[in-house]
Amino acid sequence: MIPEQPIRLAVGPDLSLEALLALPEAPSAGVVICHPHPLYGGDMENPVVVRVQEVCSALGLATLRFNFRGVGASEGVHGGGVGEQEDAAAALDALAKAMGGGALAIAGYSFGSRIAALIGSRDGRIAGMALIAPPLAMSDFEFLEDPRAPTLMVAGTRDQFCPPDELARFTAARPWITAVTIDGADHFFFGKLFPLGEAVTAWAQQQLPRGRRAP
Repeated sequence: MIPEQPIRLAVGPDLSLEALLALPEAPSAGVVICHPHPLYGGDMENPVVVRVQEVCSALGLATLRFNFRGVGASEGVHGGGVGEQEDAAAALDALAKAMGGGALAIAGYSFGSRIAALIGSRDGRIAGMALIAPPLAMSDFEFLEDPRAPTLMVAGTRDQFCPPDELARFTAARPWITAVTIDGADHFFFGKLFPLGEAVTAWAQQQLPRGRRAP
């Protein structure tokens, strides 16, 4: 597994974010990972975010996780979900530049899943999305109507913010979305990080090219 290196992400001329980049030689694909809500303690060291990074890196994918504005050593203040979209877009740009080619994907957990979905649904470079514990019961995801980017939605059967019946209803109307439920998991995946990693691994194996990109 390629070790992560600390970098700074420029979001405009007056704002930079802290990030960690793992970059294999000529990777065929890379994944940006968005963390949960900054106002509730979310950051890039969240165990779910770390687990997603680990399984993607183990597949030979480039990864970039970062702290949204106002979190950790990232500059700025919380942007109410608007500024955070700019942060995620800057992360995608930085990963694409670092890779120099190859497919791009985006993943996000909880609040980060909505940011990932908003960016991924309108960025034509995105080859796939992994939306982990999307808070369907409290946030609008109805804008997801474009089947261009095959999408994973994964949540626990005990997730109070993404109830299984709501996940089933939402994904039944969108056949390009693969729904995975993890038995017994709550919104935080306590004790369930291994099956979560398996779900993300299966998504990445099916939707993203792996290995070293041809020069």
